[in-house]
Amino acid sequence: MRLGSHPQREDVSFDLDSVLSSVVSLRAIIPEDAYTAPLLGTEREGQGVVIDDSGTVLTIGYLVTEAEEIWLIGNNSKALPAHVVAYDQETGLGLVQALGNLELPAAEIGESFPVAVGEPIIMAGQGGTEEAVNAQVVSVREFAGSWEYLIDDAIFTIPAHSKWSGAGAFNRLGQLIGIGSLYIQQVIPGEDQIDGNMIVPIDILKPIYDDLIKLGRPGKPPRPWLGMTTAEADDKLVVAGLAKRGPAMRAGVDLGDIIVGIADEPVKSLPTMFRKIWALGSAGVTVPITLERDGQTMSISIDSSARQEYLKKPSIN
Repeated sequence: MRLGSHPQREDVSFDLDSVLSSVVSLRAIIPEDAYTAPLLGTEREGQGVVIDDSGTVLTIGYLVTEAEEIWLIGNNSKALPAHVVAYDQETGLGLVQALGNLELPAAEIGESFPVAVGEPIIMAGQGGTEEAVNAQVVSVREFAGSWEYLIDDAIFTIPAHSKWSGAGAFNRLGQLIGIGSLYIQQVIPGEDQIDGNMIVPIDILKPIYDDLIKLGRPGKPPRPWLGMTTAEADDKLVVAGLAKRGPAMRAGVDLGDIIVGIADEPVKSLPTMFRKIWALGSAGVTVPITLERDGQTMSISIDSSARQEYLKKPSIN
């Protein structure tokens, strides 16, 4: 297998055409007054994977957050409307339901836990072999996103796929092991720039799947959300963005503030900060933050919220 080449039918032990036909392209229209519209736009395009015979499609959640209109297109050139079933803030995954028969095969769900560095996978967008590439796992590790996002066993692959958003990651058995999330310029920490993708592992969907289908959300209380984008810079945690009317902005946090502590405990990394915040309780809990501003140390209490309270709700049929 040559990295970056298109997979060939004779090189795999499964029905390659069937597996690749489970991947659809997805187009979402978001209202201009949606909370996420300024950051993520009102027209979003990506991929998704059919995961059952009823037309449920798994995708990366930022594509469909607050969507009022969704269209799915498969390798059979059939286009169907769809609606949002759920978007989970913690995993970053989203589910949509086709409004009609896609006439496409469903992907077999595999396991992401055994995936190892060096393992070959296929990264696939909609379009058959021409939109699929032979890739390789180069790292499995914790990933912290500046937007209050953390997963323990993110999968990092090379080379980067041109249609990574919502793309399907398939193992050597043709099973779905993850969903494409991000383009990363340094997939191996400490190494020279190597372009690749971050994949959300499929295993984190399984414990919440039934709740997402039935409730449109996980059954447990949501985590506290501060509405604060935080960057790691020179061993410091710097406030790089504030959600409009969000909890941190309302509490008086400013851009450029340096976060030095949570609940009187020091923090020096995003994972540590997020875990200390989430350990305080569910959404609504007050989060005491120690920060530095203009060389002065100060304390601020932030009344957290649930992020979904700021978002337009998905419709559930």
